[in-house]
Amino acid sequence: MRLRDVQQLELPPSADMHVHLRQDEIMNLVVPYIRAGGVDTVFVMPNLQPPITSVAAALEYKTRLQSIDSRVNYLMSLYLHPSVTPDVIAEAAKAGIAGVKLYPQGVTTNSESGVAGDFVETYAPTFAAMEQHNIVLNLHGEVPGTVPKDDVSLEELFLPTLKRLNEKFPRLRIVLEHCSTAAAIDAVRSCSSTVAGTITAHHLYLTGDISEIDPHAFCKPIPKKPSDRDALLKAVCSGDSKFFFGSDSAPHPLITKQGKPVPAGVFTQPYATQLVLLALEEATEKGIVDEKAATQENIEGFLSRFGRRFYGLPDPSPSGPRIVAKRTGEKIPASIRSADGTLEIGISKSEATVFSLDYVSE
Repeated sequence: MRLRDVQQLELPPSADMHVHLRQDEIMNLVVPYIRAGGVDTVFVMPNLQPPITSVAAALEYKTRLQSIDSRVNYLMSLYLHPSVTPDVIAEAAKAGIAGVKLYPQGVTTNSESGVAGDFVETYAPTFAAMEQHNIVLNLHGEVPGTVPKDDVSLEELFLPTLKRLNEKFPRLRIVLEHCSTAAAIDAVRSCSSTVAGTITAHHLYLTGDISEIDPHAFCKPIPKKPSDRDALLKAVCSGDSKFFFGSDSAPHPLITKQGKPVPAGVFTQPYATQLVLLALEEATEKGIVDEKAATQENIEGFLSRFGRRFYGLPDPSPSGPRIVAKRTGEKIPASIRSADGTLEIGISKSEATVFSLDYVSE
């Protein structure tokens, strides 16, 4: 469809399968904006300080989130660490923990406790237990260190490890988080049906040159070339259920984003769904994505259905709540603030005109 001509669009609520909700004051400010972005289900990242490495800590975190907004379905995860043993995986499965997040050590925000060395062998018993108990392995797919001179990204360097994990543990469900390259799209497609990839909103409109100069566009993995962005856009509209939405919305206090070094993270939560729709609208206008591929079915699949199915959740009920996107001229504000004004978080793509969202029930 020609999204630029669409004045109103009704969709099932989005499922955002990669969010950072932080803790303490940031958590209290950010969580109420989940539904504002058209989202009713989130997969919550565990890289808090200290990281979530026990089932008890994950459940306690979930209770805190539910106390802020109980209308959201929170899928909880553990942070891969030596203490996450096969016995912990069995306990996690009984408690309904959805996944375990693997961070290579030092690769991004709060990853100091991440894995190092040949983690495929080191954590083989844990991965085997996850395979047995049907718990998802969520990968931050980058190799820490300096990018080689032949312009191969840190994500591309990680892709052989993805394939190795898939071959060694063929029944293990794996998500390559925040795909940022055409090579990552190809790698996910080349793996078995147990491997999927999330795509963020911001990687659909940012490229590396913007990320280098705009602190609100700086993230890990860094956005790449226009050709990589275009491959992500095409994957979103392909109808391929291997790819689904994970915003990787990552809030930081505005004061830290204006300092040095700039922390990695792009905050999109209040406009998560709207930013995807805007990126697709711009892509169809530029001819990057064929209007015939930007169907309501494909958009719903990416934003809502494919992620739920991968995690074993039911599709949104046809008689349940829906989101209605309308053109009202709404613009993304520069930031959100706490009630007392002591905490401010900048929002990506401020001043862009986006759909306004409302929830309706049939």
